[in-house]
Amino acid sequence: MATFVSGHAVRINTALEVIFDFGFVIVGVLIASLWVGNGLPLNYGEIIVYATIMALTMLALNAWFGFYQRIHDRSVEDSRARAVLSLHLSIPIAYFFIVMLPIAEVNRQLLEISGMAGIFGMLTNRVLASHRRSRSLVVHRVLILGVGNEAKNVAASLHKEDPTVRIMGFYPAATAEKIGVPEGSILSQDLALADVVREYKVDEIVVAIGERRGGRMPLRELLDCRVTGVSINDVTTHYERVLGQVRLDALRAGWLIFGEGFRQGRVRTTTKRLFDIVFASILLILAAPVMLVAAILILIEDGFPVLYRQERVGLNGRLFNVIKFRSMRRDAEADGKPRWAAANDDRATRVGRVFRKLRIDELPQLFSVLRGDMSMVGPRPERAFFVDQLTEKIPFYAIRHSVKPGVTGWAQVRYQYGASEDDAAQKLQYDLYYVKNHTLFLDLVVMFETVSVVLGGKGAQ
Repeated sequence: MATFVSGHAVRINTALEVIFDFGFVIVGVLIASLWVGNGLPLNYGEIIVYATIMALTMLALNAWFGFYQRIHDRSVEDSRARAVLSLHLSIPIAYFFIVMLPIAEVNRQLLEISGMAGIFGMLTNRVLASHRRSRSLVVHRVLILGVGNEAKNVAASLHKEDPTVRIMGFYPAATAEKIGVPEGSILSQDLALADVVREYKVDEIVVAIGERRGGRMPLRELLDCRVTGVSINDVTTHYERVLGQVRLDALRAGWLIFGEGFRQGRVRTTTKRLFDIVFASILLILAAPVMLVAAILILIEDGFPVLYRQERVGLNGRLFNVIKFRSMRRDAEADGKPRWAAANDDRATRVGRVFRKLRIDELPQLFSVLRGDMSMVGPRPERAFFVDQLTEKIPFYAIRHSVKPGVTGWAQVRYQYGASEDDAAQKLQYDLYYVKNHTLFLDLVVMFETVSVVLGGKGAQ
């Protein structure tokens, strides 16, 4: 079950986990302070301020390390390693706040001990929570209208992506639809749709009917359900909310035209530009030593040039030159024919393979962000040769060029590295979601998840 924050779907269970972790650190610090500091003249105002700052810091670290991802393939050992690294990062951060905040001397050592106790307890719980079977406090009852393959796919996506959902069954529509769901899960039509909704206490209906023309959509019955407070969504909206993508196989032009989203106002444009300048400037300062070492390593292994420029398609189809560290041999495209980068590409140098794994080769693109050709977050820019091919073969592909391309993006943190036309189609579904729903909040989510992806070495080739 999800709610929406700034147009982006946020799982209620995830929000509860964040709130719990925030409270865990604060309560842990308070309990440890009272226990260890029994009899000391404690300043509770200072303790609460310190605990709040540490709790917010740990939420950011948890998000970076992927502890709030609903679906992951980490082992318990991997999660423990991330927790240990998070704990080690939190120690200098805690010390920094102890030094910088105007805290009474009697509280300093006490807060260091209590802060570490609260953080250790929270991280232990987070590792356990990441690997125990989900037991949702909130159950969302869903009825699927339809019994065909589309309804079957909707049920599969719900089972995989949202453990808070309970599918109550499939209700046949007034159409001769080929049955694709288990017959035992098909609800009887002896009762009207509204009566079934009341009997099963349904919270949401997902309309998954392949053919809707000719009066086959039970509009009157759906209206009866809607006026009682039941949420009703079509398949496209369902996939957008549950999977964070706009599915091409369920997409209709009318849904894009008449639906919400695609906000491109002056305030959003200004906010996004300020976000880009601030983040790119900070990252360039922090990454300067890494970039210097990267340049030296490229020179040692393969000589000049260190950087390479390549023409890419940007905002509104405008061409610009993207700048990256060279990670492939100088003769990578000696025949002049553009090729997709592949997994374990034999054109990559030894240093280049490491750079691509850690995304170091992408760092010079921060200069493109400052120049205004790119954004920190957006669809990845493609070469014009591939854009021409993909625009002809994939519906709605050109929509991704209605925002600036990004150094990272929603598709990059949700899908593996794209190396074919099929991958481009899959990634487009996430790009369309971003173009439709992009906000400052979603940009921050992508930035946090990018760190998690880089640390896990996922997606890069």
